[in-house]
Amino acid sequence: MGLKDLLFGSYSKKELKRIDPIAQQVYALEDEYRKKTDEELRQTTVSLREKLAGGATLDDILPDAFAACREAGDRVLGMRHFPVQVVGGIVLHQGRIAEMKTGEGKTLVATLPAYLNALSGKGVHIVTVNDYLAKRDSEWMGKIYRFLGLSVGLIVNGMDNEARRRAYNCDITYGTNNELGFDYLRDNMVIYKENKVQRGFNFAIVDEVDSILIDEARTPLIISGQGDKSTDLYQTADKFARTLKVTKVTELNAKEDNDELEGDYIVDEKAKTATLTKAGIKKAEAYFGLTNLNDADNMTIAHHINQAIRAHGIMVRDVDYVVKDGEVIIVDEFTGRLMIGRRFNEGLHQAIEAKEGVKVMRESKTLATITFQNFFRLYQKLSGMTGTAMTEQNEFNEIYKLDVIEIPTNKPNVRKDHDDQVYKTEQAKFNAVIDQVVESHAKGQPVLVGTISIEKSELLSKMLKHRGVPHQVLNAKYHEKEAQIVAQAGKKGAVTIATNMAGRGTDIILGGNAEMMAKDEMRKKGYYEELLVEATGYSDTDDEEIIECRKTFAELEQKYKEQIAAEAEEVKAAGGLFIIGTERHESRRIDNQLRGRAGRQGDPGETIFYMSLEDDLMRLFGGERVQALMNSLGLEEDQPIETKMLTNAIESAQRKVEGRNFGIRKNVLQYDDVMNKQREIIYAQRDKVLNGEDLKQYVLTMLEEGIKDVVSTYLAADSDPADWNLKGLKDHYLGWITGEDDLDYTPEELAGLTPDDIAAQLIEKAKNIYFEKEEKYGSPIMRELERVVLLRVVDTKWMDHIDAMDELKKGIYLRSYAQKDPVVEYKIEGFDMFDAMVESIKEDTVKMLLTVQIKTQEEPKREAVMKPATNQSGDGSAAKEPVRKKKVGRNDPCPCGSGKKYKKCCGRFEN
Repeated sequence: MGLKDLLFGSYSKKELKRIDPIAQQVYALEDEYRKKTDEELRQTTVSLREKLAGGATLDDILPDAFAACREAGDRVLGMRHFPVQVVGGIVLHQGRIAEMKTGEGKTLVATLPAYLNALSGKGVHIVTVNDYLAKRDSEWMGKIYRFLGLSVGLIVNGMDNEARRRAYNCDITYGTNNELGFDYLRDNMVIYKENKVQRGFNFAIVDEVDSILIDEARTPLIISGQGDKSTDLYQTADKFARTLKVTKVTELNAKEDNDELEGDYIVDEKAKTATLTKAGIKKAEAYFGLTNLNDADNMTIAHHINQAIRAHGIMVRDVDYVVKDGEVIIVDEFTGRLMIGRRFNEGLHQAIEAKEGVKVMRESKTLATITFQNFFRLYQKLSGMTGTAMTEQNEFNEIYKLDVIEIPTNKPNVRKDHDDQVYKTEQAKFNAVIDQVVESHAKGQPVLVGTISIEKSELLSKMLKHRGVPHQVLNAKYHEKEAQIVAQAGKKGAVTIATNMAGRGTDIILGGNAEMMAKDEMRKKGYYEELLVEATGYSDTDDEEIIECRKTFAELEQKYKEQIAAEAEEVKAAGGLFIIGTERHESRRIDNQLRGRAGRQGDPGETIFYMSLEDDLMRLFGGERVQALMNSLGLEEDQPIETKMLTNAIESAQRKVEGRNFGIRKNVLQYDDVMNKQREIIYAQRDKVLNGEDLKQYVLTMLEEGIKDVVSTYLAADSDPADWNLKGLKDHYLGWITGEDDLDYTPEELAGLTPDDIAAQLIEKAKNIYFEKEEKYGSPIMRELERVVLLRVVDTKWMDHIDAMDELKKGIYLRSYAQKDPVVEYKIEGFDMFDAMVESIKEDTVKMLLTVQIKTQEEPKREAVMKPATNQSGDGSAAKEPVRKKKVGRNDPCPCGSGKKYKKCCGRFEN
């Protein structure tokens, strides 16, 4: 805490004082709502909605809404919101982030603002990090909402459009950030309004808000289609990369000029970049038979080489990705989970596939994309909750305009956080970790060892096996066992090694988790997994098998709760859960999440971090001062160092990385803001079309303006008519407005014409074609044609524009060498490209409408047969000779009578 906070109090404390009177109003209504019958409690929803309709605000009805929700929670789930949970609910309603420690019941907190805001009828979205939590919370907390007369929806992977639409139309909808984001993109690709599933963005409560709004903010959501086929160039570039010598640079040995360093390519571990040296470029030119690798014609080869050296120099197996079942799968650096279905972009994933010798998949084409920053800024009101947000409060404020309020714990925190232990070498550090684990295990204290990579977790596992310590390992390779492993990490003497523990979603209960123990026994009794899911679920059901299963589960859970009660006391006596961090993460927030696993709800616990000067964080960001300090102290390898200077250096290093990562995310957002403005324009235009706006006048305006612009390009008003490019103008419109004989003027005729006159002639000709089509097909069909054609052209052009903007972004940084701001240059060129795309949309839409032919599925006409008995038709007139249509050859005279060959006249319009 700084001097300012000591003198004036922290921001959170000041805000909590303002919130306290509101919370007191909620507590004061507790007795009144206890006395209500169930029906009277349900009627509260109706009366509060009537108040809103009468002009009251959500703030006006907050005390009553919160009091009703608290009472419903007690009656339905046996869970009454604690005072700190009420405060957390008020913070969320105000559109802020509530930082609440692990085990403080954030899931229950969300019910208060969700119920209040759902009364407006505009919908509330509760966003979770995975489908399991979304399903669990929608069923569990959904009982409160349904009891109070509100509807609850769930959005998970694999649902059809109709089910999604029903879920979004509910008062409260649970879903994951990915599903909500992808639904938004898909909604803006539909051809018919009724195919949309979402109904707007009113209020969102984001669980694990730091994970979703910060950790995932560097990776945009992308809907992809089949792109170009994978080329052999990935394998060729990979073979070339294997022949190169790499040099790694850090802050300690970097030189001003990379080309002074030995090697064919340079890997900057801090910036995570790989760059060819002059020697590497020469080798590339020799290998691929090129004169100049940097020539514009060789951009594709250069791109593949760059991705190959990135794959080899920067991307590390079992750290950044794993190879499983012949597939490269990304590992989330913050949670340690496998990100199945996600792929590195710009061909990096294919380069890694070539490196690992698995099948190289084809590249994809981006159909639609948005960053999570811009998606969540669509909401009129946004809030979130997490155990760790204070370290990122500046970013939350700057990007999302959200402030962070630290909510006190329900019970005092008695956890002991020991000072960091820093060793000279990694080996000495790991030896100390194992010694501490053995010591704690011997006295029955459960230990959770946190690592930052799969590789380190498996190394520690081998060392523990050597010492004869039984243990469990949880990393991306064994994520299927995640819940079972984490749940029992609090048992007496348990030892668990886990990669990053962010957002695991399972509480570690001292003495063991009775729920998991009951499930394990039911498995042994032969209950299948689907039934076990229902056994611990909260959905309403009449299924006798599920009801019986839930009864069995409840009995077993109670049995195990009684069994582990004594063991829980033994664990508390041994010191509670001991958290050991084997390395500082580059983000303090991830370290705090690991620490937060111990000491939940007033439980005892201990935490400590072991470090070495060989750790990436210290090596890359610690600086020369730390190295000099270590050498001057002359300490033995197995002797830990504890100095304030070292602690400060570690925190300084973490702040450096956090600042750099914030810069990366901010940079991504600056570029995406350009695309976002363009995206908003395109999506707004699409919505106008989908909402049934009559496009006839819009199409005619596009036609007129488009022709005038093109004419002004070919025929300069201030130049001599003899210099006009009439042939170019004719060729531009040939086949859809002009024919071979159009725009053929004598010099005398041309002398009396202006560009405006010629534009007027073309406009009249184009309108005639348009009106003929409308007369031929009818107004209703023409209006539908206009709608479908415009949407199709917009979508096609927008996809191409996304690719073009992506290519522009790749090279725009070079403008900085000319003392220009790349972001500003990107904005200027991006909007020029956008304007060009809009003009292209207009012309292509008009062109398609003037040339489109509707194919009808009419029955084939039978040839007419002459009646031998009479040559009179039914009306008494002479019967006509049946017309037998002759097939027209491409070089025959056109049947229309123009005198031209068929292929140069009407034949051009054949589909």
